Parts: sequence; C-alpha cells; structure tokens
Amino acid sequence: MVNSQASGVLPAPRSCAGCGGKIADRFLLFSMERYWHTRCLKCSCCQAQLGDIGTTCYSKGGMILCRSDYIRLFGHSGACVACGQSIPANEMVMRAQGNVYHLKCFSCATCRNRLMPGDRFHYINGTIFCEHDRPGAALLNSHLPPLQSNSVLTDQKVC
Repeated sequence: MVNSQASGVLPAPRSCAGCGGKIADRFLLFSMERYWHTRCLKCSCCQAQLGDIGTTCYSKGGMILCRSDYIRLFGHSGACVACGQSIPANEMVMRAQGNVYHLKCFSCATCRNRLMPGDRFHYINGTIFCEHDRPGAALLNSHLPPLQSNSVLTDQKVC
C-alpha cells in the first residue's frame, strides 16, 4: 500500500476502486494495482481505514483485510498447520489454540479419525487427540484438564 501525495504537476484524475468517484484529494492510496481514496480502502471485516492503521493490507478471497483480521481468519501463514497447504478463503476451517486447519486435516494423531464439528478433543503440545486417545489417559483420568471444544468458521461469516 503506497500513500501518494500529488506533486506540483497535476496528473489526470484517477478513479477510486472503492467508490468509483474521481480522486481529487491531496493524498491517495495505491494498493492491489488500483487507486483508492484514503477513506475508501477499508478492512472488509472491521471497516478500519487501512491507510490510518499501517502501510500494509492483505487480500484473500475477494476480501481486503487489516493484519489483525487476516491473522484471525487465516492464521499467520494462511496455511493449514497440519499439511502446510494454502486454505482458500471460502473454505470452512477448524481452529484450535489459534491454529487453523482444513476440515480434512483436523484429525486424531493416534487413530487418524477426522474430528467433526461438535466433537470433543484434546490439544496437547500442538497435537490433536480425539476424546478416547489422549496419551496416558488411563493413568491421568482423575487429573484431566477440561476438554476443548472445536469450532467451525467460514471465512465469509466471521466478519
């Protein structure tokens, strides 16, 4: 994202990618190969004016995002923690401890059964276990921490 200031020479007015209007302002933003009024380049989720909160923005699945919302939706890398592959913006995901997984990758490390929405699981040192396969479960039954519930989110409905 580049914040440009008009120099002494006035170029032909540019059209804003956000509102379609002519940009006659002193400052304009250039992002994703398009020009924007500073007020029009906003995060698709939180509506923050991106020029006011930093010099970067993120784009995925037709959404323009601030850094915080990008990380919240797609994790730090935008990839599944289990397989390392990219997660399309319109794909449903599973989340655990701030990590994001493809639905097909969210499975028990012991029995490899895929965990479904509503299933209970254990998350131990970055590894997922179904309710029945927690390591040492027979020895630790009386000292079990509470099970975590997984959640399914679609990136389009989170905002």
